[in-house]
Amino acid sequence: MTDALAPRLVARLAAVAIALTLGATAGPEAQPTRVETVELRSPAVDRPMKYDVFLPRGYDDPVNAERRYPTLYLLHGEGRSFLAWREILDGAAVAGGREMILVMPDAGESYYVNWSRTDDGRRDAWEDYLVDDVVGHVDARYRTVAAREGRAVAGFGMGGYGALTVGLRHADRFVSVGSQSGRIDYARLAAERLRLGGDADPPRGFTPEAEARRRADDPRIGLAGFSSIVDRTPRGQPFLTAAEAEAHDPFLLVIRMRRGDLPFIQIDSGTAGPYLVTTQAFAEMLIDADIPFQYTQRRGGHDVDYWRGAYRYALDVHFETMRRALERREP
Repeated sequence: MTDALAPRLVARLAAVAIALTLGATAGPEAQPTRVETVELRSPAVDRPMKYDVFLPRGYDDPVNAERRYPTLYLLHGEGRSFLAWREILDGAAVAGGREMILVMPDAGESYYVNWSRTDDGRRDAWEDYLVDDVVGHVDARYRTVAAREGRAVAGFGMGGYGALTVGLRHADRFVSVGSQSGRIDYARLAAERLRLGGDADPPRGFTPEAEARRRADDPRIGLAGFSSIVDRTPRGQPFLTAAEAEAHDPFLLVIRMRRGDLPFIQIDSGTAGPYLVTTQAFAEMLIDADIPFQYTQRRGGHDVDYWRGAYRYALDVHFETMRRALERREP
């Protein structure tokens, strides 16, 4: 439910938002049967990478041996890794009871785009990594519904931007996209900087204490040369021209797409979060364009407590969207 909305949204949101019938909240008896950490060699970034997988209850039951499941890809935020979801998705309460596979890939500090310039010789094609390498690996390894109707993507912060951008740029692959307090204006601000003659992603200064934290390895990640924030940050620029940035701007992607090609869009933000105004602006744009979507605004900030609550709802939205799409696809 919505705690508070901008006045203009209050007046108009109900006319365009799709109301979904949500499944029951998972209980302790509905924990996932298995949680796996998987390593793959990614051609797109030319390095080993990892992702976590939460499998639904009954996945390993022989009676379900021929059953295939829809898949929700969850993208982590800046300064975090694929391990963030173990704290956000607290098993029994969030992840266990929905009959879908959850995949949590790692992507460093990439913003999930193919970087236009790399200054250290590394491959930083992170959009290709997600769409081709991770999705392909998951579809080959697990009993997924390997079709648009069976895939959704969502994320928080940097991952919210990545989920909208990747999902809209590859709408033939994803039927539902979502952002939880996402930094949706990342490419929009980059385009403005480029038009003014600056860099899309300018260098940032850090205090000595913050820089020390950025250089500290996280042994839980377990990837050589990719376990500190500094090592996980591409060296170069994500976009070199304003046009490149605009091609990765969710505000423009939505408007430029044919309405019938759009995935379902779900967005939310906490009232004390740093991206509330941006999320509201995105929602108002969708309203003005008469695009169906779902917007939720709750009390909370840009933190684990907010995301735990947000994903209790968002997971149901994406599961129900995929379920309905799969039902429509059946002959």
